[in-house]
Amino acid sequence: MRQLRAGLLVAVVAVTFAGVPAEAGPPRGPVFEHGEAQPVFDPDRAVREDLFVSAPVDSDGDGRDDRVHVRVVRPRESGQGLRVPVVYQVSPYFAGGNDVPNHNVDTELYVPERAGSSSSESPRRDERITVATAKEISWAYERYLLARGYAVVYADSPGTGESTGCPSTGGENETIGAKAVVDWLNSRASARTSDGAPAVADWVSGKVGMMGVSYNGTLPNAVASTGVAGLEAIVPIGAISNWYDYYRSDGAIVAPGGYQGEDADVLAKYVYTRADREVCRARIDRIAAEEDRVTGDYNDFWDHRNYLNDVDRVHAAVLSVHGLHDWNVKTRQAAQWYEALRERGVPHKIWWHQSGHTDPITLRKDAWLHTLNRWFTRYLYGVPNGVEGEPRATIQREDASWVEEPEWPAPEARDVVLRPGEGGRTRGALGKSEVDGVEYLRDDATRTAEELASAPESPNRLSYVSEPLAAPVRVSGTVRAELGLTFDRPAANVTALLVDQAPDGSTTVVTRGWADPQNRHRIDRTSPVRPGRRYDIDVSMQPDDYVFAPGHRLGLVVLSSDHDFTLRPKPGTGLALDLSRTSVRLPLLGRIR
Repeated sequence: MRQLRAGLLVAVVAVTFAGVPAEAGPPRGPVFEHGEAQPVFDPDRAVREDLFVSAPVDSDGDGRDDRVHVRVVRPRESGQGLRVPVVYQVSPYFAGGNDVPNHNVDTELYVPERAGSSSSESPRRDERITVATAKEISWAYERYLLARGYAVVYADSPGTGESTGCPSTGGENETIGAKAVVDWLNSRASARTSDGAPAVADWVSGKVGMMGVSYNGTLPNAVASTGVAGLEAIVPIGAISNWYDYYRSDGAIVAPGGYQGEDADVLAKYVYTRADREVCRARIDRIAAEEDRVTGDYNDFWDHRNYLNDVDRVHAAVLSVHGLHDWNVKTRQAAQWYEALRERGVPHKIWWHQSGHTDPITLRKDAWLHTLNRWFTRYLYGVPNGVEGEPRATIQREDASWVEEPEWPAPEARDVVLRPGEGGRTRGALGKSEVDGVEYLRDDATRTAEELASAPESPNRLSYVSEPLAAPVRVSGTVRAELGLTFDRPAANVTALLVDQAPDGSTTVVTRGWADPQNRHRIDRTSPVRPGRRYDIDVSMQPDDYVFAPGHRLGLVVLSSDHDFTLRPKPGTGLALDLSRTSVRLPLLGRIR
């Protein structure tokens, strides 16, 4: 992963097309039309300040509270008696990153009897670093927000840039450091300028929103999970809600897409850009042991980085954005966070788009800014614009069109269970009838999942497809494969794919999931696999929203290692699939014959 308080005067006046007030002179306060803040402040006149906020944690062990470096950009009018809301972005990336190699993934899998065996090599150290200055920080939203009366606040996450403390890849100290800035903006924490003078945020209305992409969107989830007063809205884009699910999947060691071999320790070393290059070494080295690349089990290290544990504390209104093709921060991160918020009645809305790990401003700028403006106007300015009564889900379809829906997943979706038939080495059937039989595949991690799914015949995967669809069929939610498997070795990867086969035979991977059969009972406990014994292995694929076109076939592909995501042992492990104990459960709208 490498992005109305008393005293605030709210005026509703007409504005010209250019955004200049119809009346002469500077605005006395923000201006709203049709439920949106209007551009009536001049970003070129903004006040810029640098300061350090004290955070109540000593993560570098120097006997002093960590200091969070903060940059403030605010409308000049905020120094003339106008109190303004804040949009705040905290990041470990403002100061660049180090050149750090990833773990070796061409390695054998862990077998419990081999006590102390390791599944990877520790990455080497590399101290090359590119440091950015405060002036180099730029954000596509800064001028837009300043013009509408928001202050924009940036902060270096602990251990990065000019902040002290240590990076911890989602650890508690990063949450505390980011939260401290919200506390300072609400007069509950102290700050000083670089020359030691006290810095007081007496220009703030008390309402804060957080926003960002990737790690910068993950930290808003973390801070919201503390329930901190004053944080009224967050906009997590391509963000993490549970760090275990970023680097693991049901016990399997799984990489973020495009970063095979990355793990929590690698990311901490990458963002470790504070000036002192020694103080955090021991703490970062400890991450490599605690993340456990041997068993892949869920443990205390990961539990402390699971924001779902504290989702009941969230009160900030959440506008979530995620790419349906984001294989870096995978869709489960947004889906599980959104579901938990929905169940607890937190104000929520989600945008799903057809791109990957990206900001929606690059995809649908005007519509996105309209949505964002209304969200912040409602929850940071307190203007009752009715946004909470609007459709909760905005989804981009495969043809690039956009639809608005009441909620997500689609409430009309119903689970449909399909079962495989014989012939998986070529193309077996996938339908509603149960078939007896056992079929075999042999692992070959040198071949990609896409290559195996597209092959007309292969000994390294089993493929089952439905009859051609008579009408569109939509998957909305999480697809689950229930596999009856026997292994000829005590360790194996298990991968399941949902695929779309076009009339010309071309095959597209829609979504996928992974599991370690040693974690078939619990993700926090390894249970030995006995060769020759059948096990029921459940594989939850990444949540999706996808429409299969008429004439296409819906398919299930089962393989072992996934070249681009899992560890890659030497080829040869054999898996036997019991067809009578295998099925795939899909949340569908539409009928399959």
